Amino acid sequence: MGSLHNDEMKPHAGTMKPLDPEEFRRQGHLVIDFLADYYKNVDKYPVRSQVEPGYLKKRMPDSAPYDPEPIETILRDVQNDIVPGITHWQSPNYFAYFPSSGSIAGFLGEMLSTGFNVVGFNWMSSPAATELESIVMDWLGKMLKLPSEFLFSGGGGGVLQGTTCEAILCTLVAARDRMLKKIGRENINKLVVYGSDQTHSALQKAAQIAGINPNNFRAVATTKADAFGLTAEALRAAIKSDVESSGLVPLFLCATIGTTSSTAVDPLGPLCHVAEEYGMWVHVDAAYAGSACICPEYRHFLDGVEKAHSFSFNAHKWFLTTLDCCCLWVKDPGALIQALSTYPEYLRNKASESKQVVDYKDWQITLSRRFRSLKLWMVLRSYGVANLRKFLRSHIKMAKNFEGLIGMDRRFEVVVPRNFATVCFRVVAAEMEIVDSFNAKLLESVNESGKVYMTHAVVGGAYVMRFAVGASLTENRHVILAWKEVQEHANALLTSS
Repeated sequence: MGSLHNDEMKPHAGTMKPLDPEEFRRQGHLVIDFLADYYKNVDKYPVRSQVEPGYLKKRMPDSAPYDPEPIETILRDVQNDIVPGITHWQSPNYFAYFPSSGSIAGFLGEMLSTGFNVVGFNWMSSPAATELESIVMDWLGKMLKLPSEFLFSGGGGGVLQGTTCEAILCTLVAARDRMLKKIGRENINKLVVYGSDQTHSALQKAAQIAGINPNNFRAVATTKADAFGLTAEALRAAIKSDVESSGLVPLFLCATIGTTSSTAVDPLGPLCHVAEEYGMWVHVDAAYAGSACICPEYRHFLDGVEKAHSFSFNAHKWFLTTLDCCCLWVKDPGALIQALSTYPEYLRNKASESKQVVDYKDWQITLSRRFRSLKLWMVLRSYGVANLRKFLRSHIKMAKNFEGLIGMDRRFEVVVPRNFATVCFRVVAAEMEIVDSFNAKLLESVNESGKVYMTHAVVGGAYVMRFAVGASLTENRHVILAWKEVQEHANALLTSS
């Protein structure tokens, strides 16, 4: 027998016990304390990471350690090397994109889910994971006052996906297969998918993955006169042209409640009426604004949803539930199941064959799935409907305050009507020749300061800055400070131009 390699004879720093309860307890406390201190001090960090591309490779060794390292050393490196490269979505001064609101309940629910680490692809693999998800989705559907047809109790049902991208893809595939059964699979190149020019790019991506001819994707134009919502007239004109001129088959409409660029709202009732005439599937994407619709004063934005086929919103955006957690409801679960189901021998079991249980593997793209409902269940129970509404209303009130501050400075304008807690604004000082260029410079200047982080959009051809209130730690004082920061940087740029 050959001699052992020197490395193999080295004593290890510790015994390999990956789930030793007491060591887990000790290290877990250290990590919780680390994160508690992080949240306590998160407003002290530059909101947008200030590092250069490739920064981390310079700080890391070329290969993984051969021997174990203590958690204390690892957490030290997290603080020194990882934290500088984080853009702090939980900072109270984070106003970019849309929020990814966290909470104690969401975090602890995620811990429980990770701790149990079940793989809940069917009922048998963990009955609690499936049944809690079904219950929680009916709870949440009732909070949104969704029609009973979307609930398990009414013949429909809900499922937790990772993201809206997955929800749109799953429903598009279900719609595709349903239509191809009628017209023949050889006619897939005739299928057309519709959204507006404000619809999230997830729709176009889903269409590509689902095999829709790239030439048959329609981003129907919207106008400022209609607050950038997709009108029934514009949709009908696009469909009529496709049907009468090209012999194409309208398949799928994605209507949006709270578009990414400006939080515009598509009028569901009129759009669903047009889609119904052509036998189209209507999916409602309320990824951002769906949360607000648990408040009675915002529920009217969902009027007309009773004519849609599916509805989704992201609880991980503005609902205190950590990433990832997209809530999707469908009226006809059978359409999803027929399009997404496989049933190999190794997954066969009496419960599934009884047809009395839900096997969520057939409602999604992947087989494996996490126990996401635990964190949503904990959020609903820990805060209750009343406090969730209070949380949402507080952000909307802060956004109104920011909007009011803009109105007091004649150099600025609000570009589109504010529907929820996102304000789109820009400088319009008359002496500036290139307004878009100036606003882009202003936004970058603000973000480089590290004190505030916002992002931009182009709406109706105009470059706008987006101020999205929604971080869990944000208070009105942070909004006021953000506005002062914008003004100061605008003053400096205007003076130098």
